[in-house]
Amino acid sequence: MDEVPAGRTTATGQERGGLRRFLRRMTSSKAEMEAEELQQSTRAEEATPITACAARKRHCVAGTLRTVTLRPRGGAPALEAELYDGTDVINLVWLGRRKIAGIDPGRRLRAEGLVSLQDGRKVMFNPRYELRGGS
Repeated sequence: MDEVPAGRTTATGQERGGLRRFLRRMTSSKAEMEAEELQQSTRAEEATPITACAARKRHCVAGTLRTVTLRPRGGAPALEAELYDGTDVINLVWLGRRKIAGIDPGRRLRAEGLVSLQDGRKVMFNPRYELRGGS
């Protein structure tokens, strides 16, 4: 065991953990910190991390809308939103809709539905959703 000089004490596990968190915050980029916060809020919502969502399975996801666009699909309007939870993104698509009140970039959202893959991207069509705090 290492000897501690007189008048000095060793850091407890809790102090070292706090120091580690402080140093990580100081060296992390803003994007990394936001991703970590989103991941924590996803756990609090009891939602599945998007990175863990399997195709052809129903999942509940939560995160922040990055983009919202109107894209016609097969001649019909479709509102598309990209949801980010700190681990990955999923496209939420509402077929036949041009606008949905509250669906705006920066908005927190919880969505539930069947996950599918299109062109290698995760997509959820006509999900049930709940607007959460934010923008």
